[in-house]
Amino acid sequence: MNDWPDGRDRGYGRGGGGADPEGARVMRHVQRPQVPQQPPQYDDGYGRGQQPAPSYEGYDSGYNTGQVYGTPQGPGGGQGGGRGTVPPPRGPQPSYPGAAPDWRKRIKVGSIVLVTAVLAWGVGTYAWASSQMRNEVDLAKVIERPKEGDCTTYLIVGSDSREGMTSEEKKKLHTGSAEGKRTDSMMILAACGSGNTMISLPRDSWVTIPSFVGSESGKKYQARGGSKLNAAYAMDGPELLVRTVEFNTGLRIDHYAEIGFAGFANIVDALGGVEMDIPKAFKDKKSGADFQAGKQTLNGEQALAFVRTRYAFAESDLARTKNQQKFLSALANQAATPSTIVNPFTLYPTLGAGLDTLIVDKDMSLFDLGQMFFAMKGISGGDGTSMNIPISGTAPQGSLKWDMPKVKQLVSQIQNDEKVTVTEK
Repeated sequence: MNDWPDGRDRGYGRGGGGADPEGARVMRHVQRPQVPQQPPQYDDGYGRGQQPAPSYEGYDSGYNTGQVYGTPQGPGGGQGGGRGTVPPPRGPQPSYPGAAPDWRKRIKVGSIVLVTAVLAWGVGTYAWASSQMRNEVDLAKVIERPKEGDCTTYLIVGSDSREGMTSEEKKKLHTGSAEGKRTDSMMILAACGSGNTMISLPRDSWVTIPSFVGSESGKKYQARGGSKLNAAYAMDGPELLVRTVEFNTGLRIDHYAEIGFAGFANIVDALGGVEMDIPKAFKDKKSGADFQAGKQTLNGEQALAFVRTRYAFAESDLARTKNQQKFLSALANQAATPSTIVNPFTLYPTLGAGLDTLIVDKDMSLFDLGQMFFAMKGISGGDGTSMNIPISGTAPQGSLKWDMPKVKQLVSQIQNDEKVTVTEK
């Protein structure tokens, strides 16, 4: 049967004249629906309304737009309703070149390193300084001691020891060349909750030297009776001096500290000098003092002359002890400060200059020594009480007699941590 209309080209390039045999039928071409090609749309990260390209389910155009499709999170197939949007990753992110540094982490690590370094430096310094201390005085050898009080008491002694000094240094510091050592100054420092008190004990004080046990021999010696206070040190050193002070005052001494001429001058020089306000000019050939009135910074040589001068004053030794108190307070104010303690260029020379010439008792630690310096701070400036022990008159050999009723009242106030109201006159 011929289905082709006459005259129609059958697709073989021949005109339609007659009927040809029926051949294979040509199937109608079925075209896929055309998908409009659009450039992929991206969110620029600034929320400017860019929408993702439309998606056709079940169709892959074969064109990789670079867009990553993930598991739908919201109603529209993506987080927050957008199709194909990948939720932001959780947890720590990898760092990329040029990424901003984590300053919080760096500050934390830096702080830990700094604290560790400071602690190591502090522990090292404490250990070194402790090893330099000369814990040579054994207060356990002192017999018949008074009861302990509520305050911490120190016996501070300046000796005329010339240990380690050259001939040139002795000449420069006007110390003379006497052998051995004697007490040049003595004072009690009482560190109390009610206020700190510094009491000078004139070396010419007339006191009783009690019975004692020799610090070297261990032999018992009988009481000697009346004598000048500095004779006790000359007889048997620091232990007998502590025993004599305790016997005549009734006040227990907790710690002992002694420094010689050279150590004193070296400490002052290591600090760069100590500033003093001298109210009146004075000179003294024996000590080498030559001072004008007013504020001035004393070096080691000048400082030693200042605390040793007594012949330039009408009150002699009593005026000298006042100057010693003023200077020690000024020295402590300058030494016991953060600018000195945390500065190794000041701290180490100061400790090195003083510790190898500072003699203390066996129980005194570097911490105790620091407390002593802090207790001295500001005493002469009104933050405590400074005084000579009350004197009632003169005694044999041109010595000074203590006012014992006042001394007992003063000691009682210190023992009970009461405000000191006793005056030296």
